Amino acid sequence: MRRPAPPPRRPVLLVIAHGSRDPRHAASVRALVRQVRSLRPGLRVETAFLDFNAPSVPGTLEQLAAEGVRDVVALPLLLTRAFHAKADIPAVLREAPAGLRVRRAPVLGPSPLLLRTLEQRLHEAGLDPADRSSTGVVLASAGSSDPEAIAVIAEIAREWRLTGWCAVRPAFASASSPRTRDAVRALRAVPGVRQVAVAPYVLAPGFLPDRIARDAVEAGADILAEVLGPAPSVARLLLRRHDETYAPDTCPVAPLARTPALA
Repeated sequence: MRRPAPPPRRPVLLVIAHGSRDPRHAASVRALVRQVRSLRPGLRVETAFLDFNAPSVPGTLEQLAAEGVRDVVALPLLLTRAFHAKADIPAVLREAPAGLRVRRAPVLGPSPLLLRTLEQRLHEAGLDPADRSSTGVVLASAGSSDPEAIAVIAEIAREWRLTGWCAVRPAFASASSPRTRDAVRALRAVPGVRQVAVAPYVLAPGFLPDRIARDAVEAGADILAEVLGPAPSVARLLLRRHDETYAPDTCPVAPLARTPALA
C-alpha cells in the first residue's frame, strides 16, 4: 500500500529591511512582522537587515538552509525600486546557499493599501476627513537619486490628488528636491488650500523621517502624520506581495486571518 505523499513544504517569507543605527527602525520593522504573523499564522516569517542591524541577510539564508528550508520568498521592505532594490538585494540573494530556492518579491509600492495607511495616519494626527477638499498634502518620501523612483513618487502624488484633496505635492528628505519645507510653503499659495498636512511616505522611524518632521515644523505645517509603521494595512500588503510571488497552486498556505480593522 502506497504511503500518502507528504504535504508540500511551505515557503518562508523573509522580510528584508534596510537597517539603521536608530533603534526605532528595527523595532518598527519587527512590530510590522508581528502583524504579518498574526494575519497569517500558518506562514513562517523571518526578518533580516542589509546593514546596521542583526540578523544579516546572508546569515539568515544560511540558517534557513541549515534547517532544511528549500523555498524562500524574499520581500524587500522598500517603497520604490531604487538602488537597494535594483542592486544590493539582488546581489546578496545571488549568494544564497545552494539548494535554497529564493524568489524575490516586488517592492511594496505603489499600492492603494499604502495610500489607505497614509490617510489613516493623517486622521490619527487630527485631520478631519470633512476638510479633505480644503487640505493640501505633502507626500514626503526619503528621496533617491534614481529617476525611476522619483517619477513613481510624483505619479503617486498626482493620483492621490484625484481622490479629493485640494492639492498634493511630492517632497524628498534627501538626494532630490523639493524638500518638505519648500513643498509646505508652496502649498500655502495654492488657491483653496486652507491647511497643509505632511504625510511621511516612509516605513519606519529614523534619520530621514526625522528630517521630514523638522522641515514640516519649521515651515509651519498644520498637521504632521506619523510614519507608515506597523499598520495592519501594510501587513496585508506584505502578504499580498508574498502571494503574488509564490502562487497558491504551487504551495498552499493558510488563509489570511481577518481582523475587525480589516473586515
